[in-house]
Amino acid sequence: MDSTSKIYESFMENRPFDRAAVFSDGTGSFRIPPEPMPYETVRLRIRTAHQRLKCVMLCAGDREYSMELEKSDRRFDYYGSALDLADTTVQYHFKLFFGEELYYYTRAGVDTVHRPEYDFSIVPGYTTPDWAKGAVFYQIFVDRFCNGDSSNDVLDQEYCYIGEGTRRVVDWNKYPASMGVREFYGGDLAGVRKKLDYLQDLGVEVIYLNPIFVSPSNHKYDIQDYDYIDPHFGVIRRDEGECLPEGEKDNKKAARYICRVTQKENLEASNQYFASLVEEIHRRGMKIILDGVFNHCGSFNKWLDREKIYEDAEGYEKGAYVSQDSPYHSFFKFYEQEEEKWPYNGSYDGWWGHDTLPKLNYEESPKLYDYIMRIARKWVSPPYNVDGWRLDVAADLGHSSEYNHKFWREFRRNVRSANPNALILAEHYGDPQSWLQGDQWDSVMNYDAFMEPITWFLTGLEKHSDEYRHDMYCNSDAFFGAMRHYMTRFHTQSLMVAMNELSNHDHSRFLTRTNHHVGRIGPNGPEAANRDLNPAIMREAVVMQMTWIGAPTIYYGDEAGVCGWTDPDNRRTYPWGREDKELIRLHREMIAIHKAYGALKTGSLKFVYGAYGVIGYGRFNEEEQFVILINNNDHEVNVSVPVWELGVEPGRALVRMIYTNTEGFGVDMAAYYPEDGILSMRLWPYSSIVLKNFPEHLH
Repeated sequence: MDSTSKIYESFMENRPFDRAAVFSDGTGSFRIPPEPMPYETVRLRIRTAHQRLKCVMLCAGDREYSMELEKSDRRFDYYGSALDLADTTVQYHFKLFFGEELYYYTRAGVDTVHRPEYDFSIVPGYTTPDWAKGAVFYQIFVDRFCNGDSSNDVLDQEYCYIGEGTRRVVDWNKYPASMGVREFYGGDLAGVRKKLDYLQDLGVEVIYLNPIFVSPSNHKYDIQDYDYIDPHFGVIRRDEGECLPEGEKDNKKAARYICRVTQKENLEASNQYFASLVEEIHRRGMKIILDGVFNHCGSFNKWLDREKIYEDAEGYEKGAYVSQDSPYHSFFKFYEQEEEKWPYNGSYDGWWGHDTLPKLNYEESPKLYDYIMRIARKWVSPPYNVDGWRLDVAADLGHSSEYNHKFWREFRRNVRSANPNALILAEHYGDPQSWLQGDQWDSVMNYDAFMEPITWFLTGLEKHSDEYRHDMYCNSDAFFGAMRHYMTRFHTQSLMVAMNELSNHDHSRFLTRTNHHVGRIGPNGPEAANRDLNPAIMREAVVMQMTWIGAPTIYYGDEAGVCGWTDPDNRRTYPWGREDKELIRLHREMIAIHKAYGALKTGSLKFVYGAYGVIGYGRFNEEEQFVILINNNDHEVNVSVPVWELGVEPGRALVRMIYTNTEGFGVDMAAYYPEDGILSMRLWPYSSIVLKNFPEHLH
């Protein structure tokens, strides 16, 4: 051993390996460029404690590269290495040599053994739209948002749906019925347009609409005609015929409904209105994405026509339920194919057995496949120019996993050929990794790595309010463990555009979850969803939503204090004139902070503190460092947080940007001074605080 090595070994004997100093990720601070192209050279970086390591190696594929020391500061060394890419995915991790000890660094952090399932990964050419990274989304369930045009409202007994006639709700504030799929409040696209000033003032960047195509239900996940916006949401110019008499269930006699949804005059006018709405949204600097339901359609669909709505309508082919010779026969799988089963063959395959939701039969119908690919292109192209798709139950499409992946590859190719900057998000429960490889989805509705861990930690409830677990409530280890694992299932560019929601149309409202009660509308009733709330926990959640990595997505009315059990109670109307104005102001302030700083939109995320009921994490890049602290206890706590791990420079103050507590929230600034990189402070009960490094030029 030479003299230099002896000096190093002697120096290391009394200095332990500093795990907390080690950091790397897929952001632009540690991967340059963060979304490299095939055959491009990418530079990979890792941060370690200053003057601690003997050597750092980059392990990519079956090769190892010695990393060079790029720069140092008082706390850290930064190592870098260039990597030449091909056109295939490359996995990589780091080896850290500390004296005689060897450590590995992956997306799961530092370990003494290599766990390849947590390796970093680069898919050359895999990009997600920059406009969506960290963008603030706002989800609208159209029927319950705002009624801007009462002339297009669904009428009493306009048609029959699932055994009963439709009902027009005249009391906007009425709670949804437990079987309220056929009741309509009158919300429409004119209502969305009417409230664009409100959404823009709130700070919304992207509007996500639940389905708006012709459909018989209020949720519209049972599409009747993919080519047209529902005139009940759009424009009704020709309005003739009678509604059904009370007790009548034969929709072939629903003359008013048939006129409204089959007459091209109404359909084309509705499409034109939608195109003008999108144009106005774009004029305001916002984007819009639509809900695509391509796994199944509805039994009212013109291709099937179980309700015989199109059987005698001018300009329509016979549906596959009506005629064996229908041009749409192959669109569905019929279990009984004998000729005598027609007309009116009800033996078609339904999604999960639901005869109102016929499953689409892509594998046996190239014509269906071509039709849906045309739809995928149509709505992201002129004159509509929608900015992307959210895909309903996307993993269920097709009859095999192999076909499912093939379909979504072609879907992405078609959508991106029509609109290269379109976003493709999927509804998905479970590991999305096989769909997030750059050739299918951009990302998902983020249940595993956002909604679930947050609701368990803050409320002890799962996301439907169906189960309470005391062991998960305030459990910071469970929170960080879930986040650490599930975030590794995403590429960084996928994580940045993931929909981070507290509530949505399929789960209970988050504000209701703050009551810690298990419940549903049937056994408990709607009023119970409004009781025993803890608004301070809701405020903590909003702060987390706006500071976590991903695209914070507000479910309409969450910002106004809307409560509700899981669906249909979570689909209450927006309370215009009865809003929680203080909660709206909090959202507006947090959105403004989120949008103002790159670190909160595309920066790194690091966990820095955990105790019972308390979590602390940071968002940072090379210029900005944020510290976010949450106390979900009913009492004050003292914390000592190692903010040096986020790159907060010695002697630099941290400025309070916003705080929340049991009394409300405040934006009055205050300065905090860490000592030796440790921030010591007292946190109020049920509180949150957002701190930011004081800019150097103002220090």
